[in-house]
Amino acid sequence: MHPDQQRDFTEFVTSRSDSLIRLAYVLTNDQHAAEDLLQTALAKTAAHWRRIRENPEAYVRRVMYHEQVGRWRSPRWGRERVLQEPPDRGVADRTGEIETRVTLAEALRALPVRKRAVLVLRYYEDLPESEVAKIMGCSVGTVRSQTHEAVARLRRLAGESTNLEGLR
Repeated sequence: MHPDQQRDFTEFVTSRSDSLIRLAYVLTNDQHAAEDLLQTALAKTAAHWRRIRENPEAYVRRVMYHEQVGRWRSPRWGRERVLQEPPDRGVADRTGEIETRVTLAEALRALPVRKRAVLVLRYYEDLPESEVAKIMGCSVGTVRSQTHEAVARLRRLAGESTNLEGLR
């Protein structure tokens, strides 16, 4: 990589890593897997930097999405992780909040991969429909219909008792 390109890439990584790691975490639901996903996406981005340097964030997001879909399809995805020692710290009673999170997480996991990705990109990343369409390689109309169907199914799966007012 040319020194100017190396500098541009380094600046991009420095300025956008926080946002990209949050997206990776939402896609993976695991900090270590999120770091691996982002590292893989940045390595692929670096290899194509010369070609994509005009809009690198969209490229990284697209790579992360496709990489994670591949991992979801892998038979090893979703296995339990063994901890050496259980955590010893107690926490305050947040049962209601935890129940809502668990219900919502289960409902999200029950959604098909594309519908889950649409919700993450639209509502967690707060991307416009046109950007989501570019990342997912589909039309804006498809994003709209997938979003509508995903929210409706999420509400059915999570039940009306879960507060999903933010998802419209």
